[in-house]
Amino acid sequence: MTTTSQFRPQPPAVLVLEDGTRFAGDAYGATGTTLGEVVFATGMTGYQETLTDPSYAGQIVIMTAPHIGNTGANTPDKESSKIWVSGFVVRDPSRVVSNFRAETSLDDELEVDKIVGISGIDTRAVTRRIRSGGAMRAGIFSGDDLTLSDSEQLEVVRASAQMTGLSLSAEVSTREKYILPAEGVRVGTVAVLDLGVKTSTLRYLSARGFDVHVLPEDVSSDDILELAPNALFYSNGPGDPGASERHVEILRDALRAGIPYFGICFGNQLLGRALGFGTYKLPFGHRGINQPVLDTSTGRVEITAHNHGFAVDAPLEGISESSEGFGRVEVSHYDLNDNVVEGLNCLDIPAFSVQYHPESAAGPHDAMYLFDRFRDMVIARNNQSATPNNAGDDN
Repeated sequence: MTTTSQFRPQPPAVLVLEDGTRFAGDAYGATGTTLGEVVFATGMTGYQETLTDPSYAGQIVIMTAPHIGNTGANTPDKESSKIWVSGFVVRDPSRVVSNFRAETSLDDELEVDKIVGISGIDTRAVTRRIRSGGAMRAGIFSGDDLTLSDSEQLEVVRASAQMTGLSLSAEVSTREKYILPAEGVRVGTVAVLDLGVKTSTLRYLSARGFDVHVLPEDVSSDDILELAPNALFYSNGPGDPGASERHVEILRDALRAGIPYFGICFGNQLLGRALGFGTYKLPFGHRGINQPVLDTSTGRVEITAHNHGFAVDAPLEGISESSEGFGRVEVSHYDLNDNVVEGLNCLDIPAFSVQYHPESAAGPHDAMYLFDRFRDMVIARNNQSATPNNAGDDN
């Protein structure tokens, strides 16, 4: 598909940061007012996967790449049923959609999902502001809402919710349980707690032989234990892990029951809390598809996709003891830019997690092996359970 957008003059818009900084530009997508935590994503591709990632709920996303929208939008690349970002900020929206897979333009997609955006501003300047001042609340105002004075707009921004202490799982999770059947040789059943799961995650689990049972976030420990899954998976998702204590307790129950566990992103933070570690808010977070992470067991550097504003507070070196009684724990991965914990590995129970996104559909795919590691861990656990206690006993 190659089309030239009918670029009609766009009404003015303004991005207002919590610290009072203002950036004037043009409306992009829907017009109106939107509020959220303003963050920046450093990927040069994959904007559609970013927009439809439920982890971005509650956030106004700035794309640091200057030219956005040239490949349009299509249904197969969606990571969920809709766009989740609160707002979208770009410098130069593409006038041309030129990709054989494109079904529509990005600006049309934004309008359909009523996403208020802004274009034509210096996104480098906004990014530098966030890097200096940290992630902060912001608002985009366009259309009739530009009648508010500068001080009134700033007051609206400062009255909005902060991400710290905010629980968003109920907003992004499925309402009903559903199942994806295993592909190929069946390994078993994995219960996926949907805290904002991406479509690619479910596909990759199914492709590795799991019957994937996707569960709403309001399930109980009893619901999961009655399912008797061969494994448990916690997905990515938005919000503060400190506000999800119920999910932490459910995970502790599952770990005590010996259920193998794999967590991604939010699932890594919740494993950390289940083990007894704390979590904290990063100054401006990690977002993009170009983050270098070191695997401490191999010394290999992986280029990875990230989207997180919180992290686990655990020592990078040596082995720690879980204060919740789950044995020894080590940091398996950490970010080479700022030494943030990017993975946990339990040495005495079958559980591990990573903070980044091995399922990143837009790439990179350096960490895809983690899904194979999860499958192998579950197979080993299944074989161990199937082996009689007296196996090899000749008496």
